[in-house]
Amino acid sequence: MPLDPQVEAMRERRRRDRVPPLYTLTVEQAREADLAAIRAVAGEPEPVHEVVDRTLPGPAGELPVRLYRPSGERLLPAFVYLFGGGWALGSIDTSDAICRSLANAAGCVVVTPGYRLAPEWKFPAAVLDCAAAVEWVAAQAAGLGVDPGRLAVGGDSAGGNLAAAVTLLCRDRGGPGLAAQLLVYPVTDYLSETASLRDATDPLLFNRDSVAWYWRHYLPGPEDGLNPLASPLHAADLGRLPPALIITAEYDPLRDQGELYAARLRSAGVPVEQTRYDGMAHGFFAMSGELDGGKRALAQAARFLRQMLAC
Repeated sequence: MPLDPQVEAMRERRRRDRVPPLYTLTVEQAREADLAAIRAVAGEPEPVHEVVDRTLPGPAGELPVRLYRPSGERLLPAFVYLFGGGWALGSIDTSDAICRSLANAAGCVVVTPGYRLAPEWKFPAAVLDCAAAVEWVAAQAAGLGVDPGRLAVGGDSAGGNLAAAVTLLCRDRGGPGLAAQLLVYPVTDYLSETASLRDATDPLLFNRDSVAWYWRHYLPGPEDGLNPLASPLHAADLGRLPPALIITAEYDPLRDQGELYAARLRSAGVPVEQTRYDGMAHGFFAMSGELDGGKRALAQAARFLRQMLAC
């Protein structure tokens, strides 16, 4: 299908305003530009019953964490959401609008940790931080007012990559148990040479140069890209993982590797719901303020979580 008209309008604004690709900026400049761009298209943040900022003990020190509670009910399910940004950009503010919407629509406490970023902290720092956050939610469930038996994890882009890695760690470590995983256009393969990656050359959209830029910042060396915690598609065994919803976008260099991961999970016996949003580009999940496709994807994610985290 052609590029969705709403996405095309956003692309035209970028062309008109001469917005530089993030990969042409310094990391510090890219972090500022990324957050500003997301806030501009995320829509008005939804009010929720309670938003609390705290810290949790991470492998290398305290990590910031934000909790969104949709109601005063004390024993709610919990969903750990890992923000995107290519492991180098992003913060707990990046996913604020997403977390508010999912908390309200899915009826769960959404927890988003601020994991360590590259290039200051290379792989596997972010994976270990995110796993520590999931373990913290399970261990502190009573004090947080959540049900440790109804716990899910998810994220978008690099956050989807981290969520997939966390499910592998939780399985191999014997817990915490996870009821579901939500992977939104996840990065799954450092060695990807798929058609969607080769064809993604438009400098006004997230493209193959963007992907390469993020990997260069994240990995200590190319050999680390073969580690299943960096490239979950390379895991020898994807069995005994939680049911998944995988969302992809037609005009996204990561499209094929997300869909290949869905196929691998199915082959391993994992229940998978996989949806490609035609006409959409990478990042659309965080653009519900301007893209109807983003609204639909958020609604689908909330339905999935509500179903998987039901009593």
